[in-house]
Amino acid sequence: MPVLLRNIRITLEMIKIEHTLFALPFAFLGAVLAANGLPSLKQLLWITLAMIGARSTAMAFNRIADREYDALNPRTSTRALPAGLLSVGFAWGFTAISAILFFVAAAMLNRLALMLAPVALGSVLLYSFSKRWTLLSHLLLGWCLSIAPMGAWIAVRGTLDSLVPLLLSLVVLLWTAGFDVLYACQDYDFDLKAGLYSIPKRFGIPRSLLIARLFHAGAFAALLALYWLTHLGVFALIGVVATAGLLIYQHRLVRADDLSRLNAAFFTTNAFVSVILFVTFGGAALLRTLS
Repeated sequence: MPVLLRNIRITLEMIKIEHTLFALPFAFLGAVLAANGLPSLKQLLWITLAMIGARSTAMAFNRIADREYDALNPRTSTRALPAGLLSVGFAWGFTAISAILFFVAAAMLNRLALMLAPVALGSVLLYSFSKRWTLLSHLLLGWCLSIAPMGAWIAVRGTLDSLVPLLLSLVVLLWTAGFDVLYACQDYDFDLKAGLYSIPKRFGIPRSLLIARLFHAGAFAALLALYWLTHLGVFALIGVVATAGLLIYQHRLVRADDLSRLNAAFFTTNAFVSVILFVTFGGAALLRTLS
């Protein structure tokens, strides 16, 4: 039992389970907007378990698929699998259990959620190999996270019948792609040596920072469109303004000749953007139902 608990702890650290917080508020926001208020406790429970299952599957599989590259990259060589802290077999077992949890949760929500579950899971698994053949892996990662609000909308309504979840998903897609381009700048030298594909490798760090800004400008434009479409008032507008401020702050922290504060940009803004939008847009939706 102590060994099992140790392996579980190491696995949760390896997949950075706490980063589920980046996507979970977007799923909750999609659910609140779909319900025009509070979804049922049952729906919230299974949405949460579906998110945990999907992300855990994706991250564990990604660590398995990338373990040889991680061993060669100084930034990632201390991760659990290349460092020998965890066996590949245990990681595969954790991946399988997480995938089962995801499918069970989808089945407990509704038929359409279950039917689309293989598409969602296939997308997150495909991402693990995308840097081997395309520089658009950043957008694929954005697509993977953008499934969260669409999936939550479907979980509540059983259909995709509005532009609202599509706009919210577009915000998530472009927001994620932008910060992933920034994050990939750290691996510019390694990607060159290993023959991996990325926007920083193809365009260089200065132009990649500009591309990241363009992605985030697109995310902000989609957020403005979402605000206009939902008519959620001043409280939601506060979220729009706060998100703009955080994105500007993120890009002010990072320069082509100084990436030392990149982790601060990544964790500070990404930890808050999804929470701020959930509190402001979700709160405005709940207030509207009470008025």
